[in-house]
Amino acid sequence: MKKKINCRIFLLLVSLLLVACEGSSDYSDLESFVSTAGDGLKGHVDPLPEVKIFESFTYAAFDMSSPFVPRKNEQAGNLANGIKPDLDRRKEFLEGYPLESLEMVGSLERDKSHFAVIKSPEGTLHRVTIGNYLGQDFGQIRQISESEIKLREIIQDGVSEWTERISTLMLKD
Repeated sequence: MKKKINCRIFLLLVSLLLVACEGSSDYSDLESFVSTAGDGLKGHVDPLPEVKIFESFTYAAFDMSSPFVPRKNEQAGNLANGIKPDLDRRKEFLEGYPLESLEMVGSLERDKSHFAVIKSPEGTLHRVTIGNYLGQDFGQIRQISESEIKLREIIQDGVSEWTERISTLMLKD
């Protein structure tokens, strides 16, 4: 009960104090500052740039060949030289890397069979033999010696014809 009375007395004193601090309502200095604060300041906006007249362009190459469509019939190109990769064959693991990223690090011979040891870019070693495929250009191993691997790659030229290329993968020192 005593706390309620003390609380009420405190609130009454605070209210009286706030009413007593009202002071004068003379805001003339504030009003004069506000009226003179913006004098002499004028903004400058640049004029709009000159609008150039847009000349329309009519695309008239609809009947020309598209750069996204092969120029020749692919079958006609393949029949011309008879060279084409076996696209239905299951890809081997080392065909996922460019030939330049593979390294020959050794060779083996067992029972007159030659094998080569290939290091992939990740550092794993793979044993390959004649007939295996390497690289992304359908490179089939044709010959293995102690110092090199010879491959026959089938690459596509610019007009969808397939051509053969002989590549060599040398033993890394």
